[in-house]
Amino acid sequence: MSDLKSMYSTVHKDAFPDTMTIILGDEKLVYQKRTWTLDNEEKGLRYGENPDQPAALYALKEGSITCGGLNWRGPGNGIVSALTESQMIQAGKHPGKTNLTDVDNGANILQYLTERPAAVILKHNNPSGAAWSNDGIAAALEKAFWCDRIAAFGGAVVVNRPFTREAAEIVAANYFEVVAAPAFEEGVVEILKGRKNLRIMELPGLGRLEELTSSAFLDIKSLADGGIIVQKSFVNRILEAKDFLPATATTKEGVSVAARAPSKQELDDLRFAWAVEAGVTSNSVIFVRDGATLAIGTGEQDRVGCVELAIHKAHTKYADTLAFRELGLSLYELKEKAATDAAMAAKLADIESRTEASHGGLAGSALVSDGFFPFRDGVDVAVAQGVAAIAQPGGSMRDAEVIMACNEAKPQVAMVFTGQRSFKH
Repeated sequence: MSDLKSMYSTVHKDAFPDTMTIILGDEKLVYQKRTWTLDNEEKGLRYGENPDQPAALYALKEGSITCGGLNWRGPGNGIVSALTESQMIQAGKHPGKTNLTDVDNGANILQYLTERPAAVILKHNNPSGAAWSNDGIAAALEKAFWCDRIAAFGGAVVVNRPFTREAAEIVAANYFEVVAAPAFEEGVVEILKGRKNLRIMELPGLGRLEELTSSAFLDIKSLADGGIIVQKSFVNRILEAKDFLPATATTKEGVSVAARAPSKQELDDLRFAWAVEAGVTSNSVIFVRDGATLAIGTGEQDRVGCVELAIHKAHTKYADTLAFRELGLSLYELKEKAATDAAMAAKLADIESRTEASHGGLAGSALVSDGFFPFRDGVDVAVAQGVAAIAQPGGSMRDAEVIMACNEAKPQVAMVFTGQRSFKH
């Protein structure tokens, strides 16, 4: 067993060069390899996705591209790739690829949520919970944590406002691997350092993310055969409530149908959810309410399947929250005790009954989908859980049927179109 454990502490020094140059036609981009002097030793990335994969981080140093006449990001816009020793306030086990890509995806989401204090907790490059709040960063983090207490374990916390003492106490009471913030208030770092392996990053760019929302970067995807695909990065077109489009369509019989327009609160939640959607692996859907995620269905092959997955997760997490807050036990610990303890079995039955009655907390929620609904089944499944409003790209051959599913719901469900898809692979 000790030999197996050693694989996670053995660092394979990378052999990647100090610079990397990409030439696109007549234009050239030069990237500089990033290393840090930590514990009197020069270190690069701890490792890649797995311990036996050496990896290197490169930051854009010079050059720019004008391809397609788009507004491309150039040197000097780095956030995670610009990380310095002084910003790595506590390195813990110095970061590997997954730590940095989690923080990067947090910044990717938060760039569309700059108007309020917001927090995202990420695991395996997907948000486990996200929230924003006018009551400050600690309130947002608290909401993000309870979105999915189980998945938050060992996650990366990324926020868009200075980290406060109240937020630090939430971190200190739980296990996280990374905290990244634009700044830290006085005395906060001392609280966080109580977790000796916690990676603490001060990234000033997290406080000026609005500078990124209108520009794109060169998104590079490597194929298993060594080939490369380049694309313009995703840019969210829904920056304000008015950017949503009315959900209208025409039936096969030539009849025009239109969905109920969302209320102001529903629009606010749909806009929040669509921002979070930019960082979720497709196929995906997100249920939200009051500026916090309730359940995130990720990476499914079919649309109705990711709705069903999100519903299952919502019910599980809702029951777990009740068990943990009322009994100090996780849902799974309660189930184990209930197998041999009649009193615990009764408590489990009560929690399961309340969870079912509230539809796992989904009643009155808003739902976004990163792709259109090809059939009405996904909407019907969500409506059965009490969803109140839906946003989706639109453009399906069956848009009229999907809208009719909303109109037939009691009470009627609102729907708007985003006019863009938000796939992320």
